[in-house]
Amino acid sequence: MTEQYDWAGGREAIARFGPRDAPQVVLALPLFEEANRTRTFATGLLRRLAERGIGGALPDLPGTNESIVATEHAMLPGWRAALAAAAETIGGGQPVHSMTIRGGALLDHDVMAASRWQLAPAKGETLVRELFRTAQAAGEPVEIDLNAYSDEGGPVSIAGNRIARPLLRDLAAADCVREGAVRVVRLETDPAVADRKVAGAPLWRRSEPGDDPALAALLADDIAEWIARCAS
Repeated sequence: MTEQYDWAGGREAIARFGPRDAPQVVLALPLFEEANRTRTFATGLLRRLAERGIGGALPDLPGTNESIVATEHAMLPGWRAALAAAAETIGGGQPVHSMTIRGGALLDHDVMAASRWQLAPAKGETLVRELFRTAQAAGEPVEIDLNAYSDEGGPVSIAGNRIARPLLRDLAAADCVREGAVRVVRLETDPAVADRKVAGAPLWRRSEPGDDPALAALLADDIAEWIARCAS
């Protein structure tokens, strides 16, 4: 069911799944094109959590998906504020847990979360480097000094997205929440440290949107067990 939530910058859509009188999960997708490649998978994951008695929500953040905000006007503080507002909206007296994929783990710092569950979290510096490599491969190299906040040039275009320079700078300096109740899950091919590693393909790296129902079911079990452990 699609509803709406309000945040300081306006109103955005939020897709709701599962029961309302149960623990709730708010999901932050990866950033930019990676969000398009993983949305089907993420929606399936939330549906599987609903089957396990856990409510879920997938909010549009300003400048993403069906938002009326232009992508070039998206900023990191706005994304964080909107995600926190979405989490507060779905709470309804129930504990809210943050679930993030890849760059989504850079966005939940302001969420009052009972716990955080991260799939393949990535540092902002890493993601920005990948964006620049994508632009370079397309013959459209990005020229920007990530340390020069006095540079007020216009947005840059990367893989069809017009991205504000302040957003790129803020992302390059951003990292994931690492303190408190945080669980990190990664794919077996990822050498970084994790609480658990699972078999599966990195859907965010495919050229087209994809899905992995078996992985979604496995991760839904892991999330449900994590939420139950945090509640005990």
